[in-house]
Amino acid sequence: MFIVLLKFSVNKENAGQFMDAHKAWIKQGFDENVFLMVGSLKPGAGGVVLAHNSSRKDLEQRVQEDPFVAENIVSAEILEIDPAKADDRLSFLLN
Repeated sequence: MFIVLLKFSVNKENAGQFMDAHKAWIKQGFDENVFLMVGSLKPGAGGVVLAHNSSRKDLEQRVQEDPFVAENIVSAEILEIDPAKADDRLSFLLN
């Protein structure tokens, strides 16, 4: 399981220009059963993605394909988690 931090960079002002492509990238992540959740980092610091069903290498490639990353609107940091215990509603993450 992974947490991807997408923190705004100096090109933050270009986000609007690439928002539709970024949303399409997010949709593809959900459609391919890799993304579990996306959201904003508060206050206005960027975004976060909770991902699974992917190798680190494949996720790194996927993140590089995000238009926000490709256009240096955000910098990406991938944190890998080895879940050890979870609420029953999240037990699928333990497999």
